[in-house]
Amino acid sequence: MEGKEEDVKLGANKFSERQPIGTSAQTEDKDYKEPPPAPLFEPGEIKSWSFWRAGIAEFIATFLFLYITILTVMGVNRAPNKCASVGIQGIAWAFGGMIFALVYCTAGISGGHINPAVTFGLFLARKLSLTRALFYIVMQSLGAICGAGVVKGFGKSPYEVSGGGANVVAHGYTKGDGLGAEIIGTFVLVYTVFSATDAKRNARDSHVPILAPLPIGFAVFLVHLATIPITGTGINPARSLGAAIIYNKDHAWDDHWIFWVGPFIGAALAAVYHQIVIRAIPFKTRS
Repeated sequence: MEGKEEDVKLGANKFSERQPIGTSAQTEDKDYKEPPPAPLFEPGEIKSWSFWRAGIAEFIATFLFLYITILTVMGVNRAPNKCASVGIQGIAWAFGGMIFALVYCTAGISGGHINPAVTFGLFLARKLSLTRALFYIVMQSLGAICGAGVVKGFGKSPYEVSGGGANVVAHGYTKGDGLGAEIIGTFVLVYTVFSATDAKRNARDSHVPILAPLPIGFAVFLVHLATIPITGTGINPARSLGAAIIYNKDHAWDDHWIFWVGPFIGAALAAVYHQIVIRAIPFKTRS
């Protein structure tokens, strides 16, 4: 018992309650290791198997993401009434739940981006090279196209009648409304990704890396609840592209630019906010 009490005391005193502020916070020794910025170009990484394995993981994850979510959307749209289906809440849970599961499965392989906007935001924060970022975006887009294509293969007529899961700005909303919804929605998602994977929090709280997929998936769920009535919720250019290509109707392309410009602006704002504002918060140091 005495040994256990000593362990408890040691754990309680591991971090000092005094926290430096201002310039002193930058000069104190850190109790975590800051990962070095990724190089802009890293041609040598394309020769490694881990690079290609990560791209394959992004492809499969985005494929499964589109497959499950578009089938869910089709089920709701084909139902005789909202009470006979899972409704908007069910669609939101499908998107958020799949992101939770897929990030958990692929985080250790590729980082679990599954979204060009997430990849873009992390690239701006120097978390990965331009080479890897472009490769991820291509693989994510191909996976989304294939996932939507498999769903359409189950039944072309039901797929087209239900809208194919394509993102469009709903009647009663302007293109500006749709763009704003996509910017803010993606900001919420990418900001959550940065916060859930922050090196400072990982060092201080050992449970953070394990739980990281949960807040990310929950953020996707909440954003879908808010913006499905406006744009059908894109916040993922690959998801929007895959559905638009396979559905391939004029109205699906009319507003398609919104689902690239909006998420990329939102991701860039989240990256700037996290790196300049959030990372300025001092972190407790060892006593």
